[in-house]
Amino acid sequence: MPTPSTDTPFRIALISTGGTIEKTYDELGGVLSNKVSVLDLLLATLELRGVVIDRVPLMNKDSLEMSEADHDLIADTAELMSRNHDGVVIVHGTDRLAKTGDRIHERLEGRGGAKRAVVLTGAMRPYEMRRTDATQNVTEALVAVQILNPGVYVAMHNRVLRFPGVVKDPKQGTFVRG
Repeated sequence: MPTPSTDTPFRIALISTGGTIEKTYDELGGVLSNKVSVLDLLLATLELRGVVIDRVPLMNKDSLEMSEADHDLIADTAELMSRNHDGVVIVHGTDRLAKTGDRIHERLEGRGGAKRAVVLTGAMRPYEMRRTDATQNVTEALVAVQILNPGVYVAMHNRVLRFPGVVKDPKQGTFVRG
C-alpha cells in the first residue's frame, strides 16, 4: 500500500472526461450539457494538503456519447499517467464508467498488472446543482487513490469497489458488485 510522505507530495493525475459531474446549465437552451469543465471550481473548494494534482483535460463528453476509441484513449492515458504519478483519478460519466473501468483493468492486466491505483468517479447530479454528490465523490476518489493498493477501482457514495465485476445499479443510483 502506498504511504504518502509528509515531505514529498503525493502526485495525482486527474483525468477529466466529462459526464454528469461536469455538466453545466445552458440558460438559453434550458438544458444541461458538457461544454465547460467545472472541476477546477470544485477542486478550489477542497483543502488538498500533501498532494499535487496535475489536471489532464482529455475530453468533455456525456459517457453515452463515448466511442470505443474514447474508451481506448482513456485507458491509454491512465496507463501513461500512472507511469509518472503516484496515482490516477478519472472523472467520468456514470453510464459507461464500468465499461471504461473494465477496459483499463484489462489493459493493465495484459501488461503485467497495475503499478498504481487508478480510481474512477463521477456523479449522479451535476456539480452545479444544490444537491450534488460531485464534491463527495471527487473527495473520496482523491483520498482512495492515496491509500489503495495498485489496481482499478470506482469510488462513489462512501464505497470503493475494485474492477472487474463492477456495474451501475440504476435503481440504487450507484455502483455495486455485478
